[in-house]
Amino acid sequence: MQTAVQAPGSLVRRQRNAVLAGLAGVTLLAWLYLAHMAWSMRSAMQAGIACELHPWSAGDALLTFLMWAVMMVGMMLPSAAPMSLIFSQVSRKAAAQGVALAPTWLFSSGYLAAWTLFSVVATALQWALERTALLSPMLASTSPLFGAALLAAAGAYQLSSWKNACLDHCRAPARFFAAHWRPGRAGALRMGFDHGLYCLGCCSALMGLLFFGGVMNLLWVAGLTLFVLVEKIAPYGGRIAKGAGVALLLASVVQAWSALG
Repeated sequence: MQTAVQAPGSLVRRQRNAVLAGLAGVTLLAWLYLAHMAWSMRSAMQAGIACELHPWSAGDALLTFLMWAVMMVGMMLPSAAPMSLIFSQVSRKAAAQGVALAPTWLFSSGYLAAWTLFSVVATALQWALERTALLSPMLASTSPLFGAALLAAAGAYQLSSWKNACLDHCRAPARFFAAHWRPGRAGALRMGFDHGLYCLGCCSALMGLLFFGGVMNLLWVAGLTLFVLVEKIAPYGGRIAKGAGVALLLASVVQAWSALG
């Protein structure tokens, strides 16, 4: 009897650990890819190999899109872990009531599909910024005023009602599923995609700061990743987001003052 009572809890733990291991494995692979790209670019520059920006070919566009897509996996998948875990639990309970079980990886795939669409936009934006000579070979802003504008835009968005509403959705997984639950495999994909859209509304302006600190600056990328995770899961995440907004606006003023001075 004791074994029978403990079995459900053991199953839940194994399922939770499997989900976390899968998310961690995919995230690690994404970061290894990014680290390899950053190391290759820095090694080429140190060896004196020309890394100047040049007109894109179709292959360049494809590789740039791949870079952004992989980067979004590495940056955004960790912050989706709480939502993925709750989806796994709710899906398991629904399966116990006779509803078809939807694998958690389908939910996560839908989530990443939304960020893949963002990667298309980011690729186009990078192309435009390179054409106007606003990016360095390491993909950081070359213009102090442009950098100030990026800081100001991100700061203002952190203080907006739209940011607050999207962050509330990301911080309340149970409420999200209560309002958006759809059964089956297609439902899992759709819910993941919907959650990804809310996450886009929450974090896309912060992703613009990659062009400020450098898309290939892994410390900067890791810092943004950590901040996104903190504002989504830490207590008082909403206050942290607003505090960051004020700090970004002040930083933009300092940046612009230094540029004009």
